[in-house]
Amino acid sequence: MAALRTPAPFVSVCATVLLVGLTLAGCSGEGGRNDAATKSPDARAAVKKAESRSAEPAPPVKGDDFGCLTPEQAKAGSIVFKSATGSPTGGFLTGSGNTGIVLAHQSDGNVCQWKDKAVELGKAGFRVLAVNNTTGDAADEIEGAATVLRTEGAWKLLLMGASKGGTATLEAAAHMPLKPDAVVALSAPTAYGPMDALAAAKNLTVPVLYMAGDQDGTFATAARELSGASTKAPEDRLVPVKGSASHGVALLAAPDNWETVLAFLKKYCT
Repeated sequence: MAALRTPAPFVSVCATVLLVGLTLAGCSGEGGRNDAATKSPDARAAVKKAESRSAEPAPPVKGDDFGCLTPEQAKAGSIVFKSATGSPTGGFLTGSGNTGIVLAHQSDGNVCQWKDKAVELGKAGFRVLAVNNTTGDAADEIEGAATVLRTEGAWKLLLMGASKGGTATLEAAAHMPLKPDAVVALSAPTAYGPMDALAAAKNLTVPVLYMAGDQDGTFATAARELSGASTKAPEDRLVPVKGSASHGVALLAAPDNWETVLAFLKKYCT
């Protein structure tokens, strides 16, 4: 498994690619850089605090393919990192640029559930880490993944999760010491195990997009409740997908839905 790479020097370039019929400017440029993420004493202290909470990770298993990565992808991007509480966690790291995205999968999946979108986002100019949730502490894993992306050179950070991963993403966003720049939750339940997304939403102070199929039962209801609770968020966007029972990552198979999410991510990239 590949070790964490030393961040490459920042490059002032914004790649433009065609994604599902949408011409999307990448997020790798320095324009609009938020210096607070690299220069602010509070920001530096927050990163150090997150790092200090973690014990040393287990030695990486080189080239773990998670059942879906090509040998080349596994060699280049399969990593083990520390969760916020020190648990060794696997993930797939891909892409480059100064905006990082953490992807959290559903309860019925693993890192492979996000692999294709991770590669697509990487080509669009994002630095992406898809988390393989195995420890049970999904929110702590997301926080640890965020620290990895920060140390890899991302000074903008976005979080996106599906179903259980959406709940974990909201929980992490509300509690991590250095807040993300925006959050996307797809078909997230209001609670999952000990995680309480509804309580987290009430304390969320960053832009958030909630998406769920309006035929997806309790998950459609949960999206409305979470959006209604996000009164502190500077942007609280609810996207009910009409006539759809698609759940979580499957929502993004529809080009219009993927375009909506990409536009939101682009809005909060560098």
